Amino acid sequence: MPVRWICFPKSRRPPQLARSVVHVFENASPKIASSVQMDLKSDDVLKHVAPGLKKLGFDVESSKHRDGKISVPVLLGEQGAVEKSFEADAFHPGSSRDDGFVLEVEAGRGFVNNQFLKDLFQACVMQDVAYLAIAVRQDYRGSNNYESILRYFETLYASDRLVLPLRALLLIGY
Repeated sequence: MPVRWICFPKSRRPPQLARSVVHVFENASPKIASSVQMDLKSDDVLKHVAPGLKKLGFDVESSKHRDGKISVPVLLGEQGAVEKSFEADAFHPGSSRDDGFVLEVEAGRGFVNNQFLKDLFQACVMQDVAYLAIAVRQDYRGSNNYESILRYFETLYASDRLVLPLRALLLIGY
């Protein structure tokens, strides 16, 4: 099963960095394809794509310990001290302020537990983040998480009721 992807809004070309991220997933596809690798956890998928992401300039979570996590500021307090932050699987600071790119890799709970909505919310409130990529399984216990999440994002972007502070949202199905 090939990697599938779509970038929103569909009225704009995907940024080059988004295309490069997709290429990293395509290169790792033999090791991460959900149709073949049914037991891979999100951390396992992240380990397979980490070398390619690092070559692109991403900081990638290396462990669940504090020093291995990627923390992105949300709220700043006195003297600019970080009061609240969220963790990301990978973060690219971008070439200028407000040009950051967050990547979240999900496995089973990507759709079932609405983790993709939490990922979207967190990216929307992170400082200096303009781009979000969410990578999810295509095949999860007979369901296609990619297709299910795609329908949500199609609806979100087709409606004018909610405007996101992101320049692009990339959905990858592995």
